[in-house]
Amino acid sequence: MEMKLFPLGDYCELLHQLGQLAAPLPDGLDLGRPVELVSYSSQEARPGTLFICKGAHFKPDYLADAARRGAFAYVSETPYPQPGLPCVLVKDIRRVLAPLAVKYYNDPSRRLKVIGVTGTKGKSSTAYYLKYILDEYLAPQGQTCGVISSIDTWDGVERFESHLTTPEPLELQRHFAHALSSGMEYLVMEVSSQALKYHRTLGTRFAAAAYLNIGTDHISPIEHPDFDDYFQSKLKIFAQAGLSCVNLDCEHGAEALAAARAACGRVLPFSRRDPAAAVYGHDVHKWGNDILFQAEAGELTGEYRLTMPGLFNVDNALAAITVCLGLGIPREAVQAGLAKARVPGRMEVYSSAGGDVTAIVDYAHNRMSFETLFRSVRQEYPGRRIVTVFGCPGKKAFDRRRDLGEVSGANSDLVVLTEEDSGEEDTVSICGEIASHVACPCRIEPNRGEAIRQAVFSCREPSVVLITGKGAETRQKRGLEYIDTPSDVEYVQAFLRELDANRRRP
Repeated sequence: MEMKLFPLGDYCELLHQLGQLAAPLPDGLDLGRPVELVSYSSQEARPGTLFICKGAHFKPDYLADAARRGAFAYVSETPYPQPGLPCVLVKDIRRVLAPLAVKYYNDPSRRLKVIGVTGTKGKSSTAYYLKYILDEYLAPQGQTCGVISSIDTWDGVERFESHLTTPEPLELQRHFAHALSSGMEYLVMEVSSQALKYHRTLGTRFAAAAYLNIGTDHISPIEHPDFDDYFQSKLKIFAQAGLSCVNLDCEHGAEALAAARAACGRVLPFSRRDPAAAVYGHDVHKWGNDILFQAEAGELTGEYRLTMPGLFNVDNALAAITVCLGLGIPREAVQAGLAKARVPGRMEVYSSAGGDVTAIVDYAHNRMSFETLFRSVRQEYPGRRIVTVFGCPGKKAFDRRRDLGEVSGANSDLVVLTEEDSGEEDTVSICGEIASHVACPCRIEPNRGEAIRQAVFSCREPSVVLITGKGAETRQKRGLEYIDTPSDVEYVQAFLRELDANRRRP
């Protein structure tokens, strides 16, 4: 599908309508020239590029490089004397970036059914449940559902392991455009509080939005200064949604429901406590390794099966069922999709040959997800020793270091602290900060592979080893770069094989 190109004057008029022009347009600006590309990467620039100056690490050299490659104007909060390109001066680059991206990519979410999922925990699982359901529904037409998540991205053209939960606006709108050009009808995505606060999804139309829960993650001087800022950022999604699905059972659920009703025409609440909810889940029980539950959900009423472990996943499944009820997806597709659903790196369970050592790889990375994970593990593996391996990322969510230290220490027999995207901070220093809050035996091993090996080989009795935070990811952030590494899944499988081999030796 060929995109329509717009002249620079259309972009300037958009900025004027948004009230974002900080100065009169400069003389000599060629408003009639078609914009061939909107980009903030100087390496992408080519003749006809409208260049965007953004980011904490922006340098004027990037603008000069873009000019050499053919950029003919730039948008910035700050004018730069070199390289002599005309500047479209704006008040807030974060507020204008998404509208410019929507314009350049021809407003793709107007034709693509985008489903947004937000919450402190459960976003990835709910997004993948929806993808499996929609893949089942679309299979007869030879289509699939796109996905943009903290795990990976698939838009019909690009498939890769993700860095961000929600991409920056130009990447996000590009993925939507790719999905449309590939014939996709649906795309499901995780929507982070940071993306909502800093307007990455501004201009995106959500056919449906699912609000899962709210905890106390991401509260720091770098992210959200307090809980109210975090909560209000999450609630912004409702204003962009044609349908809002709200979990009544979470903390502040009533406030979220009221915000959804104030902002959105159609609202469907879901619950495991309130039978009056549009979708009510009950009679949750284990059946072998599967989880069965009943859902009262209008046309989707019936029994549902999850073959992915973790009793807490019923809440995520109810969110997916509620979205499907609102979008008119048939029950057969919902039941079949949930029964098949898997999330890479989420609640992946591996065991030693004798079954006495069980290793679980999961993405749990905040207080709410840690508490839920430990509660589920104690319920499903009663009496077993618990060893936990994790770390915390650099320069973000500083409260996690206290929270995860406290929760792991209260629920583990041994904690092994290690690297987890330390970035520009020192891994040992981060681990030391976490360790000060751990109230059980604790060791620090900065090499993640060695940390997992030590945890597995520490098991002398029936044990569960929890390896959290990285899931199936194959990169570590060190400094400003992402370095290729084995995934936690690969480490676990290798060390369980080694453990079994050692046990077989005389």
